[in-house]
Amino acid sequence: MKLYGIYFSPTGGTKKVLDMLMNEWKIDAELIDLTQPQFNQKKVLDRNDICMIAIPSYGGRVPEIVIKRLTNIKGDHTRVILIVVYGNRDYDDTLLELKNTVKDNGFNPIAAISAVARHSIMNQFASDRPNAIDQMELQVFSREIKNLVDTKEKYAELKVPGNYPYRKYDGVPFKPKGNRLCNSCGVCARSCPLQAIPLDNPKQVDKSKCISCMRCVKVCPNQARQVNLTLLKVAGKLMAKKCSLRKENQLFFEME
Repeated sequence: MKLYGIYFSPTGGTKKVLDMLMNEWKIDAELIDLTQPQFNQKKVLDRNDICMIAIPSYGGRVPEIVIKRLTNIKGDHTRVILIVVYGNRDYDDTLLELKNTVKDNGFNPIAAISAVARHSIMNQFASDRPNAIDQMELQVFSREIKNLVDTKEKYAELKVPGNYPYRKYDGVPFKPKGNRLCNSCGVCARSCPLQAIPLDNPKQVDKSKCISCMRCVKVCPNQARQVNLTLLKVAGKLMAKKCSLRKENQLFFEME
């Protein structure tokens, strides 16, 4: 049995949650990073393997690029743990959409986790998460799931929150661009999962491709990329009521 950790984590919060969960499993493990530009890795997982798929929630949905890239990863009724990370607002239909997506790819969802990490755009929300308390809680979740795997051969149908049709999501108007500190080093362009930044002019962004994942802001060595600060301030005030109250991590699994 091998443990696979598949993740999309432009700003690092989702990967941090995944690491906390995977560290409780003392078995051979392999990571697959869906965040890579031009990701084209193909993989078929064995029936005896265990897989964790960790993704961020964008507007209560699975990012479209994640669904597309997951089509390259197939399972043979492989057991999978679904992990959705969100910025302390809500994850809405993300777990349900992820569950349905991976089932179509040959996986058997046996457990799911929703976890909170710092909001990738409005960093003032959940700014310290996942913190030490989250880590302890996620470790307990992981041990509970491992015990489920060790003691069960058959699994009941996993039920997760969400509705179908899924929540409509048309993106957000935050498209980072280079400011006066940009020296055109190209780090952002080479790191962008959607290749929305032209390498020959990295101060700019192709708004039709950009999904506002904020990876370019995260990796810029000069802190030279930013979104419209006035728009960000207004959006922060509108989101404050929904995002300020602490949301809890959740574990979902079914026992027959």
